[in-house]
Formats: sequence, structure tokens, C-alpha cells
Amino acid sequence: MTVLLIGSGGREHAILQAIAKNKAITKIYALPGNGGMADLAVCVPIKATDIDGILAFAAAHAVDFAIPAADDPLCLGVVDALQAIGVPCFGPTKAAAQIEGSKVFAKRLMQKYNIPTAAYAAFEDFEAARAYLREKNTYPIVVKADGLALGKGVVIAQDETEAITTLRSMFLDGKFGASGNRVVIEEFLTGPEVSVLSFCDGKTIVPMVSSMDHKRARDGDTGLNTGGMGTIAPNPYYTTAIAAVCVRDIFLPTVKAMQSEGAPFKGCLYFGLMLTPNGPKVIEYNCRFGDPETQVVLPLLETDLFTIMRAVAEARLDEIDVRWKQGAACCVIAASGGYPERYEVGKPITIGDTGGALLFHAGTKLDGGALTTSGGRVLGVTQVESALSDAIAGAYEAMRHVQFDGMYYRKDIGRKALTADET
Repeated sequence: MTVLLIGSGGREHAILQAIAKNKAITKIYALPGNGGMADLAVCVPIKATDIDGILAFAAAHAVDFAIPAADDPLCLGVVDALQAIGVPCFGPTKAAAQIEGSKVFAKRLMQKYNIPTAAYAAFEDFEAARAYLREKNTYPIVVKADGLALGKGVVIAQDETEAITTLRSMFLDGKFGASGNRVVIEEFLTGPEVSVLSFCDGKTIVPMVSSMDHKRARDGDTGLNTGGMGTIAPNPYYTTAIAAVCVRDIFLPTVKAMQSEGAPFKGCLYFGLMLTPNGPKVIEYNCRFGDPETQVVLPLLETDLFTIMRAVAEARLDEIDVRWKQGAACCVIAASGGYPERYEVGKPITIGDTGGALLFHAGTKLDGGALTTSGGRVLGVTQVESALSDAIAGAYEAMRHVQFDGMYYRKDIGRKALTADET
């Protein structure tokens, strides 16, 4: 089979490494791919959002199966377009991808179908939103841009000044473009956060190993929100008992809700959860694999990923025995200095002996055969071990052998998880 992987980050590299093990696949194209993918895929400089270019390429190269891995092309309807020319896909339709593409859609869905989440209000007008803030006068409070914003469209405002400044940046200054034309203001929840990715074929849902993301740029969960500075799996806060509650009250109701809305979800459905004193609640949905959660979850998958993906596309996930390896994984992200704000690219990357660690390329490119930086999050270093403490230590030991000018990384990935294990 010829497979088309759409995207260019660490998530895509992790997916590529997993599907490349399937013997039925004879060729993989990555659009556009990155500097670390060329050993397993043919990288083609077509943007993930160039739907017409993707369709033309798929038709010209007899693509048998497509995996759109990033949020933008999914929300633009790349699955609908590829299926229309006879290419089956692992991923949701445009209608189903709204579950991530619109915070307002997701919140209304949860409200309608009694899926536990934070109380909220949605606005399309700056003055109305400001009046609501002054009426509520409760802080901290969460302000979210409605649409996609590279994981940076959420602000936890500590006071009225910060909240109104955030509203002004979204509504009046156009910080997130059309994504900020509508804004959700919601209750601030407290408790451990958990990410649960799941395989879903429209009717059957199979949760994956849980994980813990680290969104803030700096140690101690300080600094700006990023796309994710590291992850561990499994998440020790997500116990068997809590998992059962989530399946009953959140996961299955969400699948049924999307069916009822005429937009059955097929692909990877991501649940961002908060384990509050009043039970698990949904913070957000994603319509695809998380990044960098994928870099710790897929290395623990025992069942062949591509076999699962085909079963999802054909709505026969219930036939697959999805199994997981025992053990734990830790991924630490090497980022460019200045990320998530301004940073320089084109820095040469040196990678020494990282032992048994897995390397997932994100913001890298090959420049005349030399590997250089091309983004904010550059590399993910993942270690898998039987114990989480060993996985964390192994990831940091391997990171010592990765170097580029201006590189920085958090030094405390997984520390909260170790504390949870101890208690």
C-alpha cells in the first residue's frame, strides 16, 4: 500500500515511525514532513493546508490510504475531499472536526448532552464579554479563542485587567485572526490534568494509555503557554476507578452525542480532562493525536498502529484487540530560545549518542544535507522504561547529547507524576 501522512511535527514523526513497521506498506509520502522523516518517507513540500495540492498529489501517486494528522487540514475538510476521490482516511470529517475547531460547538455539545465540563458563556462582541466579566467578578477565569490557535488561544486570567486585555487582543487586535471572532469565557477548574487519546470509529471507542502534558514554557509550570514542553505516560492520577467514570460519563456520551448530531467521529479523539473535586470534567477536545502526547503514547502501543487505523476507517474497531506494553515513557522537548514568542531558525543541530532513546523531529529541516532548526519546538527525546523514574532519567540523559544554539528545555518534566506515585 501507498500511504500519505499529512503534517510536519513531532506527532507526525511518531506516527510515521509506528506505521512504518507494517509490512503491507510499501511507500509513505509525508506532506510536507520534516528533516527527520526522510529515512522512512518521501517528503514532499506541499503544505498541510493546501487541500487542492494534496488532492492532486494523492490522485497522481495512487495513494491507497491517508493520515491527516494536524488540526488545520482536518478542520478545513481534507478528509471529506480525499474520500470524495476514493482515498480512505484515518481522521474525522469537517463536521466532526468542529469538536476541536470551535470551542463554542464543543461547549454547546457538552451542555446539550450533559457531559461534565466547566460552566461557560460565549460571546461575539467585546463589550458584551467585558460586561459579563464585570458581572461575574470571579478570578481566576479562563478566556478561550473559539477557533484554532496553535495551542496558544487559552489564557487563565488572574484579574479583571488581564481578562479584559486578553479580550481586547482577541476581539479588537485580531491576535488570532478569525479564530478570535468568538470567545468562550469559562469557570476556572482545579485538579490534576490528564490527556486521554482514543481510537474511535464512529460507534466504538478504545481509550489509549493516559498521559500528562506540560504546557508552560518554564520549570514549575511558569512562563507562557506553549504547544507542550514534554509529556509522561501513563498519568498516575488517572486511576482505574477514574477511568471507568470517564468512559461512562464522558467518552461514550461524547461518541453518542456526535452520532446524534449527524457527525460521527472517526479517527483519534483527544480528551483533555481535569480531575476536579467534583469528578472528571472536560477541559477541551482535540480532533487528532496530541503533540507531544503522541510521542509517549505510541511507543507504548503493542498492537500494530496501521492495522488499527484501517479498522477505524472501515468502522470495525470492535474487531481489533488493542494491547499496550507494560512500562512508562517520558518525552522532553528541546525548544528554540525565545519560543513560544520570537525565535531564530536555521541553527545547526548536533545529535550524539542518545542510547536507546527515541528521537522525534518537529521543527527541523535538511539544509544541504545538514540538519538545522526550523521551528519553535525542535526535537522530542523519548525514553521508555519499566519504571517512570527510569524513563525520566533516561530522557534527560539522552538530551545531554542534543545541541543547537539557543536550545532550552524544561528540567522538571514528570516531577509531578513522581510525586503522585509516591503519595
